[in-house]
Amino acid sequence: MSAQASDVILERMMALHPKIIDLTLDRMWRLLHALGDPQDALPPVIHIAGTNGKGSTQAMLRAGLEAAGQSVHAYTSPHLARFHERIRLAGTLITEDALTAALDECYAANNAETITYFEITTCAALLAMSRTKADYTLLEVGLGGRLDATNVIPAPALTIITPVSMDHEQFLGDTIAKIAGEKAGIIKRGVPCIVGPQHNAASEVIESTAASLGAPLLAYGQHWHVSEERGRLIYQDETGLLDLPLPNLPGAHQIENAGAALAALRHIGLDEAAFDGAVTQAEWPARMQRLATGPLVAAARDAELWLDGGHNAAAGKALGAHMATLAPRPTHLICGMLNTKDIAGFLTPLAAQAASLTAVSIPGEANTLPADVTAAAARAVGLPASEAPDVGTALAQIIAQDPKARVLICGSLYLAGYILRENG
Repeated sequence: MSAQASDVILERMMALHPKIIDLTLDRMWRLLHALGDPQDALPPVIHIAGTNGKGSTQAMLRAGLEAAGQSVHAYTSPHLARFHERIRLAGTLITEDALTAALDECYAANNAETITYFEITTCAALLAMSRTKADYTLLEVGLGGRLDATNVIPAPALTIITPVSMDHEQFLGDTIAKIAGEKAGIIKRGVPCIVGPQHNAASEVIESTAASLGAPLLAYGQHWHVSEERGRLIYQDETGLLDLPLPNLPGAHQIENAGAALAALRHIGLDEAAFDGAVTQAEWPARMQRLATGPLVAAARDAELWLDGGHNAAAGKALGAHMATLAPRPTHLICGMLNTKDIAGFLTPLAAQAASLTAVSIPGEANTLPADVTAAAARAVGLPASEAPDVGTALAQIIAQDPKARVLICGSLYLAGYILRENG
């Protein structure tokens, strides 16, 4: 089968709904029923929601399960370089043939009815997962939780809510409490929920939702604790203390994400091999990733080149805090963002850590923020800024002035995906 077959079907699916995002579950239930309700035939599901950290938490949870000998399905979004990244079947990225077959079946079963791209591709993922043997299924929420296309599992084994912060306000609400209410929509009656660190307003909503559904909470700061001590990760709950290496995913915020993964692994009864694997073997690209090969790295010569896909205020804060821990070196940002994001919120924490910002528009993205707007926003938060037509030009401009700079490409997962495709 052609390596481009799935791309052709995916492009056709984009035309099935005039909007990219239209939150409801009605279309999901209709198509899933037409497919024979594959969501009811999945291996035990762990469902993960949150504003920041849900992807990293899923990656660590998968690493821990696999280190313990478990086979794991995993669903995540968006993809970076290829759509296949979204679907892992028993630990392996879905093949082109399997993806094309699942997409074809879903497209035919949908019978030209209105459905969003994310909804029909989520159906394809659930269909493929239901037909492949595994021990666990990890589902990452796409947007929100209550009306997200993944929220079709009647009785998951466990739910997880990572930190909730402001993002996607136009869809989820304009306060932390409203957004937390949407995230808490994944909580199911009687199903335990692991809760990461939260603002008080978010905690109140999550606790109230759990109480109304009789869902036991395992909350950070109450039922489990995690911290860094003397270069080690220390996790403690009522079962006892774990003394582990720091997460291999960089950044202090990954300690809290690791804590949520460890709480989940502890809850389902796994052992030391799983705990060690979670913190030492997780892979999650474009999260403060050091680029080591490719044409951009060759062009950078003596400069360090890093890539991060964070794009909201909480991500900017975490990124700035991590940059502050790195060895002193002039740091320059190459930044491209979508016009739906809080650019000032993202850039403000970075302004103290960076010497300059070069703004670019994201190639191929209709909703990119124009480079001149990004540059103006950077100047408004005190960050010297200029513009470039593309990342390669931006990099050349930076190293011409500072050959041994640290260069961080940031601002969007879509920009990160473009970089990974072009620099591969």
